[in-house]
Amino acid sequence: MINVTKTFLPDFETYTKTLKRSWDKGWITNNGQLVVELEESLKKFLGVRHLFFTTNGTVVLQMALKAYDITGEVITTPFSYVATVNAILWEKCKPVFADIRPDTLCIDAAQIEKKITDKTQAILATHVYGYPCDIDGIEKIASKYNLKVIYDGAHAFGSRYRGKALLSYGDISTCSFHATKLFHTIEGGCVITESDEIARKLMLYRQFGHVYDDYFSEGINAKNSEAHAAMGICNLPHVEAIMAERKRLIELYRSKLDRGIGQPTAPDKDFVHNSAYLPVVLSSEEKLLQAKDKLATMDIFPRRYFYPSLNNLPYVDYQSCPVSESMSSRVLCLPLFVGLADADVIKISEVVNQFRE
Repeated sequence: MINVTKTFLPDFETYTKTLKRSWDKGWITNNGQLVVELEESLKKFLGVRHLFFTTNGTVVLQMALKAYDITGEVITTPFSYVATVNAILWEKCKPVFADIRPDTLCIDAAQIEKKITDKTQAILATHVYGYPCDIDGIEKIASKYNLKVIYDGAHAFGSRYRGKALLSYGDISTCSFHATKLFHTIEGGCVITESDEIARKLMLYRQFGHVYDDYFSEGINAKNSEAHAAMGICNLPHVEAIMAERKRLIELYRSKLDRGIGQPTAPDKDFVHNSAYLPVVLSSEEKLLQAKDKLATMDIFPRRYFYPSLNNLPYVDYQSCPVSESMSSRVLCLPLFVGLADADVIKISEVVNQFRE
């Protein structure tokens, strides 16, 4: 069976040897030595000032909204994983959907400005498939209307824009380290900021709002364990090789897929993609379902990622986003992972080509 992804695992003995460092101390949670080491390594790898390792990539979106006291309208994308809008709703804010660009599938900055009201407080945008949002356009709008910018960078680890980590942009950027991601800690995530003031808030939110016997604010438990940090420490040295192999597989896919099959494109030459995903855009939902069904008969399981368009969720007020609605019905992410055989890439491409039109 070939799934859309396969978790990369380091050498087991290396993992257990790393974990044993914590095991021997009997300190397996509450910001132990491995968590601290992983955070420092990630800050160096990404070139960021403040980074906190957390339980997942969803809670950090909630923490980001809380850190800036966002209580009103949040302009967001309809083309993302459901966690993006759920975080807004969970914090009792109102999601306002701005449609996406058909080339990058990221939120359209021109549509953002049309959605701004006197109740708008923030923009929560997703770097879809590791491709960058219109960072300059969003920053200009945010500055004009005094809005905070939060980037959901769940897909963005390893992507670089203008010589910097894509995760370094925005007032706050978040990432997921779930086992399906390019870099993972089994379960986990992080939140990133350049602000010392916001960093302190996020640090406190992550650990119930207190440091030992001193209590400063409300908070939750978003700490992660030494076992998860150990996995991250072991995986981080492999990231460059993982991205290189995924890039090679993407190039092979593109050489075998018909030119008529659409794919998202990067908007700027100063961008280095992390090769995290390979989405294709088929001509209709009917063709997508036919391709998906045919691949399933071969025990190959791509994913409709993202589907449905979030503005169509049954528990949100419907707001028309025609580009997102169209794309979400036609996008299919093909299998991509270290260990995927070239022969399987060719076989998958041949099936997808049958349903091009």
